[in-house]
Amino acid sequence: MRWLATALFAGLVLPGAALAQNLVACGHPIYPPLSWDQDGELKGVAPHVVQHLFGELGYSVELAVRANWKRCLREARAGQVDIVVSAYITDERLEYLSYANDYVLDDPVAIFVNRERRFAFNTLEDLQHKTAGLLLGDSFGDQYDQFVRRNGRVEWVSSGEQNFAKLALGRIDYMPLGRETGRLQSLRLKLDTQIEPLPRSLTTEHYYIAVRRGGELERHLPYINRRLGELRADGSLSRLKLLYSRQYLAPQPQAPAHD
Repeated sequence: MRWLATALFAGLVLPGAALAQNLVACGHPIYPPLSWDQDGELKGVAPHVVQHLFGELGYSVELAVRANWKRCLREARAGQVDIVVSAYITDERLEYLSYANDYVLDDPVAIFVNRERRFAFNTLEDLQHKTAGLLLGDSFGDQYDQFVRRNGRVEWVSSGEQNFAKLALGRIDYMPLGRETGRLQSLRLKLDTQIEPLPRSLTTEHYYIAVRRGGELERHLPYINRRLGELRADGSLSRLKLLYSRQYLAPQPQAPAHD
């Protein structure tokens, strides 16, 4: 990992002197390869990029792991964290977050189903009488969020493993999830033979770095925008996505057995 960070972020001219300051950032704890909690450490493309870009500006960034995504957003609203490493833009979040204009990753969102209970999906109305599994704090764009509020057939959970297990057991009808993160999670959970995405996407959203609205970090957003554009143009973001996808699927160390 260190060699990649050096290759991606070496040789930069920083935009003036920055304060020597510690920042706290949080992110989605179950959304590989974007970000995920691995043994109490926030890993993934977005934490990597945030830590390095704000490091270029002279800041030290603590990557805080929260129990769930909703808590991360709640603490951002309360001003208890400085940065959300990546989030969709929604009307509600714009009340307390300021976003970079350029994005970290795009996120085509699919409807994941049990292979034995697949159904035709073309419009939101096809989901009208079906039960969705959603993580606390999840959003899949304003249009779907409004549909969920009207439809009301949702089972909320705090972990992705719960949703995958319920879908495999037929206890929910579907879960919306980014195609790539759904693919990675189903592979890691060994449920890829039971769970699949439907062909048509629900939407394509984008994940953006966000800072506290009205805070001092807003002044750095033009720099963050420029650097994100450069990292996309030279292929660095694509390479990080591949690297962290592989890391997420790498065999996990087993806890020692006890007599």
